[in-house]
Amino acid sequence: MAKFITGNKLNSELEEIFENAEFELILISPYIKLHERYISSLKSKMDKDNLKIILVFGKNEEDMSKSMKQADFDFFKEFPNIEIRYEKRLHAKYFANEEKAILTSMNLYSYSQDNNIEFGVLTEGTREALDKDAWEYFNRVIEQSELLFQRLPEYESIMLGLKTKYKGSNIGVDKLSDFFANRNKYDSYNKSSNTIKNNLLGYCIRTREKIPFNPKKPMTDKAYESWLKFKNENYAEKYCHFSGEESNGETSFSKPILRKNWAKANGK
Repeated sequence: MAKFITGNKLNSELEEIFENAEFELILISPYIKLHERYISSLKSKMDKDNLKIILVFGKNEEDMSKSMKQADFDFFKEFPNIEIRYEKRLHAKYFANEEKAILTSMNLYSYSQDNNIEFGVLTEGTREALDKDAWEYFNRVIEQSELLFQRLPEYESIMLGLKTKYKGSNIGVDKLSDFFANRNKYDSYNKSSNTIKNNLLGYCIRTREKIPFNPKKPMTDKAYESWLKFKNENYAEKYCHFSGEESNGETSFSKPILRKNWAKANGK
């Protein structure tokens, strides 16, 4: 039977779904930023290799870090049996274990829990009627989402193959570690203000677009994101950051100004 829940009842039922999950835990939320009480509930499952966790988040296609913070990824990736998936169109929120499920307006986000007016519909027991339809629908959402991270448990046979013993878990897919590493560098790059002189113009060493003169930031944001894929500071670029003239490969991220322009650039 379905129950309409709000406020503290919604929060407590969600915690119970975490705490009572034995074999399956589904977390579908566009935004992920865990509240401390959720972290405490989930920590008790950190050594449960037979509990499969599937987490789907969404939104912010150009910058997924706005939908999931690195701290939460670092927390989830330590679980031994987990998939983290991404669906850019996701707006729905659904949380379930093998016994209960909640369809809700609330993201898995600390601000939502503490400040927003939220509601949920709780279903229990066998998957029939509303819960069956929801279960089938969200399984399709999971199947259509992009797998970004996966850690799988490994087992060895014991007692002549009659039983298995958990050995540990290994990462099978990981597209998020590099993303967050590059995101941090990108953020640092954007915050850089050292050596900007008199707000004068410079040029992107890859595209020649006009940008603020700053030898520590000699590219447009778009060009820098492209550069981050390989992160070669000595890769030959096309233009001089100071003058905008063609550099014939003599400039790079580490040396964005042609040698002949160094003196002028330092006095700019």
